[in-house]
Amino acid sequence: MPGITYVRGDATAPQGKGVKLIVHVCNDLGGWGKGFVLALSRRWPEPEVSYRRWHRERADNDFGLGAVRFVQVSPYIWVANLVGQHGMRTGSKGVPVRYGAIDEGLGKVAERAAELGASVHMPRIGCGLAGGTWSRIEPLITGRLVGRGIEVTVYDYG
Repeated sequence: MPGITYVRGDATAPQGKGVKLIVHVCNDLGGWGKGFVLALSRRWPEPEVSYRRWHRERADNDFGLGAVRFVQVSPYIWVANLVGQHGMRTGSKGVPVRYGAIDEGLGKVAERAAELGASVHMPRIGCGLAGGTWSRIEPLITGRLVGRGIEVTVYDYG
């Protein structure tokens, strides 16, 4: 059974052969402008355009915590915009990360990765601006993706 492979590098330049699915966490407010999304937007405009439209038209779609929008950015690369944080700032209700939403979204990522025959690539999702801890995120990835035999690579930038 595969495990999680950890590498130094850029998650927007996923390593390996075949179809690759890049996963990152978005907020539920429609904000896109800090953290990993900046690297995504420098490489491809489509994930941001799709996310902003998805949020703007949320009354008529599934936008919300736990939802995922898949955007194809090249013949072999897809980006998964996973809504896994409530708001953008740490405040009286704690950090923005929502572990349950990330878990739910990873279930959808697993389905799509299986359909595409894709490996999954990501930074340490939910741990930057969202304020989460890797010790809580890693088991979700292991349970939802690795447990289904999906190859996962986690990138530490630098």
